[in-house]
Amino acid sequence: MNINIYKYKHIIFDWNGTLLNDLWLAVDVIDKMLVQRKLQGMTHERYCEVFDFPVRDYYQNIGFDFNKESFEIVGTEFIVEYDKRQYECELQQGSVELIEKLHQQNIHLSILSAREQSMLEQNLKYYGIEHYFPVVSGLKDHYAHGKLESGLLLIEEAHIPAAETLLIGDTLHDAEVAREMGIDCILIASGHQAIHRLKKAEVPIFERLDLIIS
Repeated sequence: MNINIYKYKHIIFDWNGTLLNDLWLAVDVIDKMLVQRKLQGMTHERYCEVFDFPVRDYYQNIGFDFNKESFEIVGTEFIVEYDKRQYECELQQGSVELIEKLHQQNIHLSILSAREQSMLEQNLKYYGIEHYFPVVSGLKDHYAHGKLESGLLLIEEAHIPAAETLLIGDTLHDAEVAREMGIDCILIASGHQAIHRLKKAEVPIFERLDLIIS
């Protein structure tokens, strides 16, 4: 599939699963949480079939009972355990090279993430790529409710038309957000949802991030 990514003047990246290869960690953390509660454990394959937004529904679908413990307790436990090991994760293959090529073409780059804002900023600094992104937009808390409002604000602040803007993500939610923002979308199948699910979005899909401009 040939996509002329250089025709866009503004490219918005998702973080978890798109630029950051953290699928394995998300699976490991949620698996331990489920097993501790004597629920069915999590595998890589099952995770990619069931992970979804809003995450509250995802938690319920895999067995958490919010009559016994609140969504906030479960969500906070996941984030605490994830954050303990977050820097064991690496960036996705070819992500820095892709970002650098886009930067050299003077394409405005930003990040739209369901990650909490301050932690997102820390992550970018740790991986040494914060200078590529003049604007990064996370959420105000850890509970990953959705990204549409933040995405619309990114469009407004960039002063670049929606028709010249692209979102690159790894979930159906990313495609839904892009559609509601009125912008194009590319999905990457090396993130948090299985490729057969991503095909429902009817947008271009690449197996890996580095293949977009290969």
